[in-house]
Amino acid sequence: METPEKDSIKVGATSFNWDINEGLFEYEGSDAVLFWIKTSMKTFLDTMEEVTGTEAANLVIETAGYRQGIIVSQYFGDEALSPQEMLSRLIPRYAAAGWGRVSIIEFNEKEKTAVVQIKNSWEFKLNKQQEKVNHDYFFPGHFAGLLTGILGENIWYKVTQSQTENDDCCEISLFPSNKTVTENIHELSKTKEQRQIELLEQKVADRTQELTDVINEISSPIIPVLDKIIVVPLLGKYEENRSEELTNKILSQLPDHKASYMVLDLTGIDEDISEYSIDMIHKLGVSASLLGTETVLVGISPKMGIKLTQSHFDLSGFNCFSTLQHGIYYALGREGRQII
Repeated sequence: METPEKDSIKVGATSFNWDINEGLFEYEGSDAVLFWIKTSMKTFLDTMEEVTGTEAANLVIETAGYRQGIIVSQYFGDEALSPQEMLSRLIPRYAAAGWGRVSIIEFNEKEKTAVVQIKNSWEFKLNKQQEKVNHDYFFPGHFAGLLTGILGENIWYKVTQSQTENDDCCEISLFPSNKTVTENIHELSKTKEQRQIELLEQKVADRTQELTDVINEISSPIIPVLDKIIVVPLLGKYEENRSEELTNKILSQLPDHKASYMVLDLTGIDEDISEYSIDMIHKLGVSASLLGTETVLVGISPKMGIKLTQSHFDLSGFNCFSTLQHGIYYALGREGRQII
């Protein structure tokens, strides 16, 4: 028996037409296409989630459902039908198209509210195939869009039952709201942008901390140059945290060197010396003396000398020299030694 080139069937009030030669399929007089839920549709949605992420994919599905609902609300064109009549005519068509069993549980045209139940929808079947545990997004968005078009006022939804979450059906409560799909899209964009900013800020903070740790590790090390004589070069500009960390580091290591003289080399320090740096030098000198170590200052530039004087820093407790070499010679001489 040959397959007919053209065929038609009517299920309830819904018509289906095929034209094999032209490769056409019509649903209610309009071009349509068939997909297998467990394979083609699943692959399509899996790919979308892989590319965009689950959150964005859910928003796309919700938005598509809403906008399709707006289109469906225009199905009867200029026919003078009440909202209740429109819904009554539309509901059987969902079942005929394989969308699932749809029931309008409550509808209040005056309050513009409704409760819709859907059982065995294609979205539920897809969720099971994808092993999802959250509620539907397409159908709630779809019926929000459908009622928005029918009632002429923006409607949004709340899912009160979910077949995906092991309830008997998906139940959707619909009501007037200022929430829109456009607002949701903008909100997702802002959320993703904020996440990117926070991620970038965290990366900057982590990198800054890494660099700070490296700087603290390599800056101003204690250099034992000769027996009982150590040199500590001070580098750059010291703010509160760095000066405190350096002071603690030097004082904790000082006893290990059993040094009689600590030569603080100020050659590499910022000439516009900060109050933190001045206070750090003072603390190092006083604390070192309590440990039996004399502090010698070297490398003080004229500009730094003026700054130290203006800060009322008392240099009388320190022996000061222009170069590191002179400072070491002084310490050697005090020890009764010399370089030959």
